[in-house]
Amino acid sequence: MKLLRIHKEGKSALIKIGIVLILINVIFPILLPGTVFTVILSMLSLLLYAMALNFYKKPERTYKGDLHGLVNAPTDGRIVVIEKVFEKEFLHEERIQISIFMSFFNAHSNWIPVSGKITHFSHIEGNFHAAYLPKSSHENEHTNILIETPDHGVILTKQIAGAVARRIITYVKEGDEVHIGAPLGFIKLGSRMDIFLPPDSEVLVDLGEEVHSNVTFLARLTKQST
Repeated sequence: MKLLRIHKEGKSALIKIGIVLILINVIFPILLPGTVFTVILSMLSLLLYAMALNFYKKPERTYKGDLHGLVNAPTDGRIVVIEKVFEKEFLHEERIQISIFMSFFNAHSNWIPVSGKITHFSHIEGNFHAAYLPKSSHENEHTNILIETPDHGVILTKQIAGAVARRIITYVKEGDEVHIGAPLGFIKLGSRMDIFLPPDSEVLVDLGEEVHSNVTFLARLTKQST
């Protein structure tokens, strides 16, 4: 049986949550001994801590080999957008946008979607609309990460803060060589990730589908002619 691995971004938060819940479950039984309320409080505390553990867990999944031409789901969550859009900020062309919404019940670790080189990274301050809304992609606080693949063009990935999330963490920087499935970052609380693929990509997922990083392939890319 594998032990639950906790993401480094969640260790201090889980300690703080644990201390608060322990104090609550010590104080209230003293104030209200032998009541149904204290039993319910204990059960809710266990449920809350279990949800927090799930949120901060670090899935032990890795890809072996380069897997060029395949696009990894960069996070766990539900597909909320699959559509062709004109990406006017960086790529200046039509792209297939795939968006993954992370609920509180999903692990919020983020992973590299394709192997290649980081040619641009930026962190943009913004609003905190609900992450499932289309306008969150460009109005919310977000990062822009351009990855140039060896044979399949440039991919744009965004980490997007949600209505509750207030901290986006990114581990890569411009100039880094990255491998599919390697750690990309972490977004605290409900949020989403967008990925913009070449228009001739073969999409392998459906709208509403639950996907898992380093398990689900979002798309297959077409090799670019030289």
